[in-house]
Amino acid sequence: MNLVLVEPEIPPNTGNVARLCAATRTRLHLIEPFGFQLDDRALKRAGMDYWQQVEWVRWPSWTAFAVGLDPLARLWFVESNGPRLYTEAVFGPDDYLVFGRETAGLPKALLEGHRDYWLRLPIFNEQSRSLNLSNCVAAVLFEALRQQGFRGEIARPRGLATE
Repeated sequence: MNLVLVEPEIPPNTGNVARLCAATRTRLHLIEPFGFQLDDRALKRAGMDYWQQVEWVRWPSWTAFAVGLDPLARLWFVESNGPRLYTEAVFGPDDYLVFGRETAGLPKALLEGHRDYWLRLPIFNEQSRSLNLSNCVAAVLFEALRQQGFRGEIARPRGLATE
């Protein structure tokens, strides 16, 4: 799987996503500009020592990322108000899960141009604008991995505490 963060702004979210990518062997694509420096202490603290385990690519812009894609690549855009629930998608092992900035999301033109691949997570409280980025990423990524039978899972002995 491939996970794409477009112009991430909050270091702990990006660090948490990096840690998730390390644990799931998911390739991480970070698209500039960032709302932080990559050497930000909060970014490193959230990602802990997992950054060395993450296969990641830094892109200077969405255009550079898009030009570098395989023409057959399939991108899923996850953003509020999407026409489909993320559980309705059928994910493939080489798909890209694309998430936008914490404060602004993904550009409307990009979403409207890919309506068949625009997904949402449900929200049940009218007063809640959105969900936390790293939580959304985890929910959608694990649904994609579940659909693929959690191939490559490392079985852990029972009784071990998790962090």
